[in-house]
Amino acid sequence: MSALFAGIDGGQSSTICVIGDEEGRILARGSSGPADEIGEGPGSTRLHDALAGALDDARRHGGLAPDTSYAVIVAGVSGYEGRISGRAPELPARRLRLVHDALIAHEGALAGAPGVVAIAGTGAVVYGRSAGGAERTFGGWGYLLGDEGSAFHLAREALSATMRAQDDGDASLAAASRAACEFFGALSLRELARGIYAGEIDRARIAAFAPAVHDFESLAPIAQRGAERIAALVAAAVRAGAAPSVALCGGAFSSPSYARRVRAAIEAASGAAVVEPRYDPACGALLLAYREGGIAPGELRW
Repeated sequence: MSALFAGIDGGQSSTICVIGDEEGRILARGSSGPADEIGEGPGSTRLHDALAGALDDARRHGGLAPDTSYAVIVAGVSGYEGRISGRAPELPARRLRLVHDALIAHEGALAGAPGVVAIAGTGAVVYGRSAGGAERTFGGWGYLLGDEGSAFHLAREALSATMRAQDDGDASLAAASRAACEFFGALSLRELARGIYAGEIDRARIAAFAPAVHDFESLAPIAQRGAERIAALVAAAVRAGAAPSVALCGGAFSSPSYARRVRAAIEAASGAAVVEPRYDPACGALLLAYREGGIAPGELRW
């Protein structure tokens, strides 16, 4: 069998792995839980378990042996800045490289070409690269200090708005309030708030409410503000020298209406062209793994 390579996208809600051979054929795909270490302590196994779980799930789906080893594995991890807080990953590879998830998203979406990738999943970050190879990251400050335009941010702002409306006696958000309670299985907004603060509802679950934001015209200003913030970060990347070609990546853009808002805001703020991503971030990580191994497979194929 030819040498095997793997790319892993470790996010705040889930982790995706793809395995490919040295000819660029993707043999399998697998998934596991969240991999980021945001808020995790030194005893955490979250990153370790998520990367190992996604790789093992992909291995099983591909019918590969339990003792399969890999030439290179590249894992992009949300929020990774060169330091591991908990248990270090242990993967069966001759070479393992951890990078920030913005890098693999850019590699996948633009296949290494200069330009900008705007990522909005549970969190949000913008990463730009100039024609000369200069790189810069914008946003990505995390759910407490930033991540405007992300799924978590949209959902949090929507929930906060419904709670303020209840205090103010504003009935315009009554339908959104009922939808929130139904989504989270709470009898009231008070019960919902208690569940969040008690840790019974985690960050990923809150972010999963984001699609509902786009169902209510009363919440449209929240979506618009998120779109405009992402567009502002893209404009900053273009001003800093990144090529004006932008790809949108991440689950928040699975809402067609939100994707349209963000595209329009980007075009208005910077005049940059929004292009369709070529590959997803996990495939971007696989492309980086090939590069690390000195392989140039050309087009990925299934």
